[in-house]
Amino acid sequence: MFSKLLIASLVSLALASPTPAGLESRASIDTSTHCGQWDTVTATQYELLLDQWGISGATGSQCASLVSLSDSTISWKTNWTWSEGSGGVKSFTDIQLNQGINQQLSAISSMPTTWKWSQSSSGTVVADVAYDLFTSNTAGGSNVNEIMIWLANYNAGPISSSYSSSGQPVPVASDISLAGQSWNLYSGSNGANNVFSFLPVSGTITSFSGDVMDFLNLKR
Repeated sequence: MFSKLLIASLVSLALASPTPAGLESRASIDTSTHCGQWDTVTATQYELLLDQWGISGATGSQCASLVSLSDSTISWKTNWTWSEGSGGVKSFTDIQLNQGINQQLSAISSMPTTWKWSQSSSGTVVADVAYDLFTSNTAGGSNVNEIMIWLANYNAGPISSSYSSSGQPVPVASDISLAGQSWNLYSGSNGANNVFSFLPVSGTITSFSGDVMDFLNLKR
């Protein structure tokens, strides 16, 4: 069961929400490049967070910048080069939504979203592209559940409570049909909160359109 309050919504590359034609309003935002470990850039209801929380012992760097903001549609980019370190997560650079949080899930009827992204790389990449949401039992309380909707898995693998003999995570539910895609659901703990991860059954999704509440309602 997911707890009752949505307290944060994060995405790891870019979030775009549809806006009726003719009603778009472009905002003046900071489009300069930021490279600091904990740099943040505020753009109305959003924040760009570099969030390089796992870089201890790693070699490399990461920079990010906003590109544009038009009503609820935001565009941004990030470049990174990481190696060595513990082999774990180096950063979770993302766009964070700061409006409409600390609400009971029962009060939210819909969270429509559209996300188009691309990436290019060389060498072996270990990364994911995902929506990342947290729920709590009380408004502003500690995270109880983390719900991830992965659009891409580059050699990363989700947290799972069960693994096969070959070390692969085992889903708790398979071939779930949501938002026009098929998903496997994984469940486990990161030591701080429960983690529920929806991953595409196959391939990556570079153009996604759906309602996040469909995923949350599956577990409520």
